[in-house]
Amino acid sequence: MATKKHKKRLLVGKGKIKEVNRRIRLARTKWDAHENKACRRERERALELYEMLDAREREQVPQVLRVWLRYRSEKYFGDGRRGNGAHSKG
Repeated sequence: MATKKHKKRLLVGKGKIKEVNRRIRLARTKWDAHENKACRRERERALELYEMLDAREREQVPQVLRVWLRYRSEKYFGDGRRGNGAHSKG
């Protein structure tokens, strides 16, 4: 059985926007399925591509997806995250 080699494709224009949308939707699916590690991986990939978009291209990403990406990024994956559900008392 032959193995597939994944080559990085250079995404441009609408292809890049479609890939950002696809990755955010995939991350949301993983989030809903409680697959946290997979969600984190896809969110990081989506965020990496999203940051490569210019302002005009970012506007073409649906607002629902942009809000989800920002909300999850800040609340659950940001620097202030404590991890493992540990809450300080006192």
